[in-house]
Amino acid sequence: MKKNVLAVFAIAALSLTACKKESSVETGDAVETTTPSTEAVKYTAQAADSKIEWEGGKVSGGKHMGTINLKEGEVFVKDGKVTNGKFVIDMNSINVTDLTDAEEKAGLEGHLKGATDENADHFFNTKKYPNGTFEITNVTEENGKQMVEGNLTLKEVSHSIKFPATITVTDNDVTVVSDAFNIDRTKWGVNFNSGSVVKDLAGDKVIKDEITIKLSVKATK
Repeated sequence: MKKNVLAVFAIAALSLTACKKESSVETGDAVETTTPSTEAVKYTAQAADSKIEWEGGKVSGGKHMGTINLKEGEVFVKDGKVTNGKFVIDMNSINVTDLTDAEEKAGLEGHLKGATDENADHFFNTKKYPNGTFEITNVTEENGKQMVEGNLTLKEVSHSIKFPATITVTDNDVTVVSDAFNIDRTKWGVNFNSGSVVKDLAGDKVIKDEITIKLSVKATK
């Protein structure tokens, strides 16, 4: 696998399928979580009906996209509103969807997962950190839009993020579908070929810090 090809693919890392209006989210210190109310109803996330989409690319152009699976999760609802939730992300399920060449696809997926000793910590080092998590800490409304706040943990680093989403609650299920939004991967120590971390990189080597993410989760009673 050519190194320059791997570098192009690299940024794909944790982004989720992009939309043209994606916006960067504010990243802060992880916030304290609360225990769900005893009156809250638990819904169990359905991994087969949920997905995380990502997109990333080089500063000079070129991008890749793919998916990551949920391993498990739960959402708590009280009085028809989501109050808490936690999802476990299966980082070993990182999948590249825009490549049809089997060798290139396997090469990029292996690089993102850190399949060799040489590239183990370039991105997600899934042997050491097989799971990520996202824990909902609050759901608010801003300018008529639902905003989900929570702690995203990758490589044992946790930061709070807030993003817009459409949340639908029925007697039988809950769906949470985010707008596309960007996160700064370097906040979680995903620094490979980042121009803000690695100095004097050639222009065609620099990978964007921003990863675009779109989350879709379905949970049922």
